[in-house]
Amino acid sequence: MIEYFTSNVWLIWILISVLCLLIELTSGDLYILCFAIGSLFAALTAALGMHWTVQVLVLVITSLLSIFFLRPVALRWLHKNDSDRKSNAEAIIGRTGIVSEDIPANGFGRVALDGDDWKAQTADGQPLSKGTKVTIVELDSIIITVQEAN
Repeated sequence: MIEYFTSNVWLIWILISVLCLLIELTSGDLYILCFAIGSLFAALTAALGMHWTVQVLVLVITSLLSIFFLRPVALRWLHKNDSDRKSNAEAIIGRTGIVSEDIPANGFGRVALDGDDWKAQTADGQPLSKGTKVTIVELDSIIITVQEAN
C-alpha cells in the first residue's frame, strides 16, 4: 500500500486538494481554496515525475499567487452586489434591541441585542427604563447610542 502511494504521489496531492475544498466550505473566506489550487498544481508536477522539493515549491508559489491575485478578484466577483458591505459590529446599526438595565439621563445603561448585552447611552440624553424597545443609531467602540424605537 505504501509502495502504491510512493509511486503515485499525485494522488496524495489530489486528496489534500479535496480536503482543502471541504474545509473551505466551512470557512467561506477563500484562503483555503488557494491552497487547494496549489495542491492541484503540485499534483500536476508529481504526475510529471518531478522531485518532491519541486512539488512543495510549486504548492507554495501557486498558493501565494492565488492568495494575492485570484482571491481578491473572486471576492469582488462574489460580492459585486454588496456595495455597502458592513463589518460585523457595524451591522448592528439600525437594529432593534431591548433596554436590559435602565439608562439614566446623560448616563450609561445596557441594551440586549441577539444575546449580547451592550453598554449604551441615549442619543438625546433622556432616560430610558428597562424593557423599552430601542433602535441603535451609532456605535463607538463598545458603546452603542440608542433612541426609543417607534
